[in-house]
Amino acid sequence: MEEQPKRIVDTQTFLPVLIDLVREGHTVALTITGHSMTPFLVHGRDQIRFCRPDHPLKRGDMAFFRRRNGAYVMHRICRVDGEGRYYLVGDEQTVIEGPILPEQVFGVVTQVFRKGRWIGPGDFWWDFFAGPWLTLLPLRPMLRRVYGLFARMKRGEPAHADRKG
Repeated sequence: MEEQPKRIVDTQTFLPVLIDLVREGHTVALTITGHSMTPFLVHGRDQIRFCRPDHPLKRGDMAFFRRRNGAYVMHRICRVDGEGRYYLVGDEQTVIEGPILPEQVFGVVTQVFRKGRWIGPGDFWWDFFAGPWLTLLPLRPMLRRVYGLFARMKRGEPAHADRKG
């Protein structure tokens, strides 16, 4: 079977179509754009499958929502308050966003295509980022520096190499 060419489509045009499909009960797939869910999900490499939530969302769930300014975001729930409002954060981030109202949420991620295979709840990495990684939120900047150090060493670069950015 011949591989279909990728098309880049404006998010403001494409996502409303996917949201309509989700509201009709379909599960849809989308390639990750942006870096806020690194290191779990990588921009341009990984994909998500999401559907309409059929249960109350909880800490660790990846929710797809629309901000009040119209931007579409998929982040991880780190807290649900007593009124059912959500507080979310990207796996790369340290600043929590919220409250997000339940009516702003239109999808929950059920699977991700990561490093060449589909995974879901029960997979080590899925559960790690949904649990311990959320708990380590205050330590993320230091952990990312340590990870970067080991990654540079693995590539044979000096441990003290200056980062460009």
